[in-house]
Amino acid sequence: MLDGIADVAWWVPVLLCLAALLAGWVDAVVGGGGLIQLPALLLVPGFAPVHALATNKVGSVMGTLTSATTYYRRVRPDLRTTLPVAGVAFLGSMGGAVVANHLPTEVFTPVILVALVAVLVFTVARPRVGTDDQVDPPPAGVVLARTVPFGAVIGFYDGVMGPGTGSFLVLGLVLLARTTFLRATATTKIVNAATNLGALAYFAPLGLVEWRLGVTIGVANMLGGYLGARTAVHLGSRFVRAVLIVVVCALLLRLGIQEFAA
Repeated sequence: MLDGIADVAWWVPVLLCLAALLAGWVDAVVGGGGLIQLPALLLVPGFAPVHALATNKVGSVMGTLTSATTYYRRVRPDLRTTLPVAGVAFLGSMGGAVVANHLPTEVFTPVILVALVAVLVFTVARPRVGTDDQVDPPPAGVVLARTVPFGAVIGFYDGVMGPGTGSFLVLGLVLLARTTFLRATATTKIVNAATNLGALAYFAPLGLVEWRLGVTIGVANMLGGYLGARTAVHLGSRFVRAVLIVVVCALLLRLGIQEFAA
């Protein structure tokens, strides 16, 4: 399927696993693990970008399912609102994967840069949003009406490109569902698992996934996801907010260099 993939030096999968471990931790805390894992895969000889994107979904699925399970056991997000959002995000992600297979992802970069700047400015300017545990969330019906369309849009983006999906989801859920960063992250992991599965469901039948490498980085991503979820639960919403700011800044730097160096 991917000529030459078996001929890479031994240290390539080792470095990929280290990148996946860190990506799993970051992704479990606030999202944005694709900032680390996807660029690492793009360095593998013999990988076209669509192959790297497809294989990245295998590791991401394994990691997000692990962190989602860990969060659910400790935070208990409301499944009445979480599962419908995850369902439309799954479908949106499949649609995004179709687009990703036919359009260069670079065409979306300027839009994503603007969105990331907005996320950063708002998060810094409103330090108390999402950190107050005494929030009063709206009724479940109102939350669904606000978050289901948002889930479809985010799912589409994750299928097309991926990096930053978790960060957009976390802040969006904090604002739309009036919840804390910690509870928003717990919900995000379930939704993010669905978006990764949706994209993978499209890529896999086309033979675009390098399964051995995907499962290998997936194991490392699972460990990182478990540790990241435990860290976030232990340190709380203020820690999640701080990591969100760092991850968004890193995304802006990487995408900015990619855009203006092209």
